[in-house]
This record gives sequence, structure tokens and C-alpha cells, in this order.
Amino acid sequence: MTPTPVDLLIEARWIIPVEPADSTLEHHALAVRDGRIVAILPIDQAQLRFAAAETVSLPDHVLIPGLVNLHCHAAMTLLRGLADDLPLMRWLQDAIWPAEVRHVSHAFVRDGSLLAAAEMLRGGITTCNDMYFFPEAAAEAFDRLGLRAVLGITAIEFPSQYAADADDYLRKGLATFDAWRGHPLIRFALAPHAPYTISDRTFERIGALAGELELPIHIHLHETAGEIADSLRDFGQRPITRLENLDLLGPNLIAVHAVHLAHEDIERLALHRCAVAHCPTSNMKLASGAAPVARLLAHGLTVGLGSDGAASNNRLDLFREMQQASLLAKLSTGDASALPAHRALRMATLDGARALGLDHETGSLLPGKAADLCAVRIDEPDDLPCFHPVSHLIHVLGRHAVSDVWVAGQARVRHGRLLQITNTELLGIARLWQNKLRQ
Repeated sequence: MTPTPVDLLIEARWIIPVEPADSTLEHHALAVRDGRIVAILPIDQAQLRFAAAETVSLPDHVLIPGLVNLHCHAAMTLLRGLADDLPLMRWLQDAIWPAEVRHVSHAFVRDGSLLAAAEMLRGGITTCNDMYFFPEAAAEAFDRLGLRAVLGITAIEFPSQYAADADDYLRKGLATFDAWRGHPLIRFALAPHAPYTISDRTFERIGALAGELELPIHIHLHETAGEIADSLRDFGQRPITRLENLDLLGPNLIAVHAVHLAHEDIERLALHRCAVAHCPTSNMKLASGAAPVARLLAHGLTVGLGSDGAASNNRLDLFREMQQASLLAKLSTGDASALPAHRALRMATLDGARALGLDHETGSLLPGKAADLCAVRIDEPDDLPCFHPVSHLIHVLGRHAVSDVWVAGQARVRHGRLLQITNTELLGIARLWQNKLRQ
């Protein structure tokens, strides 16, 4: 039989496809043609079946789907460590918002997003869901580095360097959506900042646009106890109830943080099949609280993982988020079996993709899906012995162990090195903005 030509054959010690659940394949190979997965089969069979233009051997590695960062403010990488050890509203009002008023621009967002995309790709993240100003600048950065991204058409009621009011934010964001429509890696979501910064009128318009354009809605929701108290004072109802009354809840809504949830809040989110972006490190660092992830999962909600911005984390590191999510679930429930390793990995991959409506494209390793891939080394003495590779991914390894990354079958990281940009350029960007922000 004549071997079938493919572009790439990756031979790995282990492959964890995420689908089917709880499966780990040993000594298997993954074949890629035209950016998509063709097959996963034992290495000896793959060598007979396929004639590959390139073969990559990963004898001490685990191959997993590229990670999906379900909530990120990429450009805020330039504000990493600017204001630590503050609760959310003081952090925003006293430090972050004033810095943004002084410095945010097209160049700020482009450069900050380049740094963020580089950090994410090196850490095995192949898809991110971003929310920030100047989405056209973020699109330029993500396009250059080849990261799959969903960009927020941000809305907020107060003016910034980007827009004058909510209508202006939406007008400019929709123009960017039109300009990038059809790009293979860049998609969009409507991104109202939070219930406490958005009027009912703007929410109604966003709901209409989401239905018309078939876009997700990406919003901070129930992040702090103060947010809920203020909503009861100003609107006479909890934020989730308010959104339900405005017809905003639905399968396309991604509730970011979702920390302070009463039983009826969870029931409303489940009834409308909303998704949640769980950001454990940011929630802990800002002392916002611990999201009730075990209860959300028990109610059938889709829960993905997000890093939040580097200003409040201070890393864009889903390996850390997977471990923090697993440990926090165990601690908060008193149940050592809560959020096991396979489920944590699924949250960082398939569930994040599902929340974005991209699970047909990415998030697991199935024939027909895009070859968004992450290879992780398990070959250092500190990492061995390894009895269960998925447990190692969550509880032993970190992003430093990522060796190779592909997006749609195209190499983005090889042997730990970014291929689309140099460290020299990235260091120059970081130093330039550090000097500006100091001034």
C-alpha cells in the first residue's frame, strides 16, 4: 500500500487527546495535513501508513491540545507588578485606571499584546479570549505571532483614550470586527466590562448585536461581594438577575470570575447554559474569593480557565491556573477528589474552547480539528518518576517544560524558542514601556 502524504507526523511517548475523557495513549503518533489532524494511531502503524514531509520525535514528551486562556487582558502585560497587594476596586481606581488614562494607546496595546502573545505561546497557550481597548492593535500583534484569539469589542460607559462613550466603543469595535472578518485565527466577542460599568441601554444594544452577529458575550460578573451589594442598592437586584431580565443570559455568555454566587445565581446560569471563566490566581491575589467550581460543574455548567491580566496575576500561565484550580477546589470543598487532573486539563482546553463556540475547531485532539498542539517534556530528574502523565501536567510540571507549540499545524515554538519574534525585540519593547511608565 502506498503511504499517504502528510505535512507533519509527531511521534510522542504519550498523547492525551482530552476526548475521549480520561484517555492517555502511549507510543502514538499524530498526523497533520493542511493544518488539521488526520489521524492518531500507534507509531509503528503511522510509519507504515503515512509519508511525512516532516517527522518530529518526542520520546520523553506528552502531547496535548493547545491550551485555551478563557479570560485575558493581554496588553496589561505592560502593567505587570505595577500595583500589588490591593483589593479589586482600590487596585482599579487608585492604580490601574489612572495609569491607563496616561499611557494606553494603539502602540501600548500592540506592544503589550506582543509580549503577552509571546508569553502565552511559550507556555503552551494557543487560543486566548482577550478584553481590552484598541482591539485592532491586539489583532495586529496576535496575527504577527500566529496566536488564535477572540478579541473583545469592549464597552464601558466612561471615556478613555480609545473612545468617548459606550456607543463610540461599540462603533469602533464593530469597525475592527468588519476589518478582520474572515481571518483564519482572529475572531471576536462582545465585551461589556461589568454590570457596574454598563447601563441597561448599552446592555440591551449588546444583546441585540450578539444575536445579530452570533458573537459570544464576555463579561466580568459577580467578582466581588461589593459588586453585588452595589447592584442591590442601585438596581434592586443581583447582577445575574439583572442580566437575566435584560435577556443577556444564554449559551453565548461567558461569566468571568463568578466568585460570589448564591444557589439561585448558579441555577440561573445553569438554566441558561452560560459558561464561566474561572481565574483562581487573580481571584486569590485580589482577595476576591474562591469561585464554587465544584458546584458549577455539578450543575452542568461549562467552566474554562483564565489567567486574567498580568497586572493582577502576574503571569499568563495556564499550567499554574490548572494546579491552582485543582488545589483550590479540594481545599474549599474538603474533598480530595474534587477537580481531578483530567478535569483540570479539560477546563484548560476543551471547556474553554466550548465556551467560545470553538470546540469544533480546537480544544481536543480529534481527526478534522485544527492541529493546535502543545508538547511538554518529562525528562528532568526533578520530574521523575512519572506514573500518570496527566497528573504530572497539573501537579509537577510547569510552563518551563513546554518544548514545542503548533497553531493550525504551523510551528510557533520549537525547542522552547519562539519562531516569529526574537527575545531582543521583546526585551526592547519591555524596557521602553518600563521607562515610560516609570516617568
